[in-house]
Amino acid sequence: MGCCVSTSSRSTCSSGSHGEPQAVSPTCFEIGFRGTKRTIRTFSDHAIALQNLPSVPNRIFANGKSRTSCIFTQQGRKGINQDAMIVWEDFMPEDVTFCGVFDGHGPQGHLVAHKVRDALPLKLLSSMHSNQSRQHESGGSCFKGSSKKSAGRDSDKDGFAEDGSNFLWREAFMKAYKAMDKELRSHPNLDCFCSGSTAVTVVKQGHNLFMGYIGDSRAIMGSKDSNGSMVAVQLTVDLKPDLPREAERIRKCKGRVFAMQDEPEVPRVWLPFDDAPGLAMARAFGDFCLKEYGVISIPEFSHRLLTESDQFIVLASDGVWDVLSNEEVVEIVSSAPTRSSAARALVDSAAREWKLKYPTSKMDDCAVVCLFLDGKMDSEQGISSATLQSNHSGNAVESDDGPKSEPCLPRNFTVRTSEECDSYGRVVPAEVHGNAGTENQNWSGLEGVTRVNSLVQLPRFSEERPNP
Repeated sequence: MGCCVSTSSRSTCSSGSHGEPQAVSPTCFEIGFRGTKRTIRTFSDHAIALQNLPSVPNRIFANGKSRTSCIFTQQGRKGINQDAMIVWEDFMPEDVTFCGVFDGHGPQGHLVAHKVRDALPLKLLSSMHSNQSRQHESGGSCFKGSSKKSAGRDSDKDGFAEDGSNFLWREAFMKAYKAMDKELRSHPNLDCFCSGSTAVTVVKQGHNLFMGYIGDSRAIMGSKDSNGSMVAVQLTVDLKPDLPREAERIRKCKGRVFAMQDEPEVPRVWLPFDDAPGLAMARAFGDFCLKEYGVISIPEFSHRLLTESDQFIVLASDGVWDVLSNEEVVEIVSSAPTRSSAARALVDSAAREWKLKYPTSKMDDCAVVCLFLDGKMDSEQGISSATLQSNHSGNAVESDDGPKSEPCLPRNFTVRTSEECDSYGRVVPAEVHGNAGTENQNWSGLEGVTRVNSLVQLPRFSEERPNP
């Protein structure tokens, strides 16, 4: 399928709450390599009106490729595809790229995911500009963060600049995520009471990698070890309700965390007064029916310095991680016939694994972003053992000269049996309140609704609620 890449160059402006242009003062906006002279560009050069996003150069959000990345998504068997993705090269000056994957859930989850995909990068850009403007007005100089040290600078000054850049990005991520959730709450045409979206977002700026994320979408990195072998490095944590810190917060807010009887490996968040909605994540945009009960939109933030051993980054929704391990994903991407086909090869592999591992379950939507850190997309990769093709419906098939079947891959820890335990520790589900799992519960009759659904059902809101 074609990708949405624009090669046009338009004058840009920031947008107000209704998409109207606003004046922006030309303040310092240099975040890049220290010790190198670059043309100073203002925030006005990069703030884009929301209605002009499809024409922004070097921004892709549909199946295809760019200079340094490829992206691909495929609809599952639950209805409309609720996943969204984006790669925005030249997000800022000085070699800055923004990547994101967003997995929607609920009746309007696809709308929420697309809204977040379009608005969150702009809010991040605006937040960074606000932080730097405040710092500039207070008399401080702009931070120019990078892992490369220029001649004549001592290590203390270098460390200070890197810490300052890290602080600015952390604050920008926190502000942007907060503003995004606030906009969804007050959106006049988008009901996010029982709908929401995950987000895993990455900013690559030179040799720095800044990450902010909520929900259970994940980012990993393929890197070479000392022997030259490819290894998988997990960059984010799946923020699910069974993580001890997440479960403690939810229960302190009177929310409940437990798994259904027919899927004991999937803990969910429930209202204190009703067995709904059963959200399979601890943080998300939207889902305002649970925001008072411990589900938050505050992102986890992390920073990593890239090295020459680091080869590529993969962002994907949980439809991929439910059936493929980190190591399998790295192997598939690194052995794809070409770099431009890596994202599709990964989705095709996930689709096959869904059929093998969970033949009675509804396959989840899959979305993948592959960002190659050396900035090249024309490098031919080693040919994999199976040549992938696709039919018009987007389902993976094998070529005539490829193997007729593939061995079943080992189960990933994010979809585990009740006897298995992940590396972050598993919370033993609390006693099920409200007789969950009895014959009167609706979910016992929903065939095919198992581990693949982020949201089990909409709140019914019983008329009788417990006394405060």
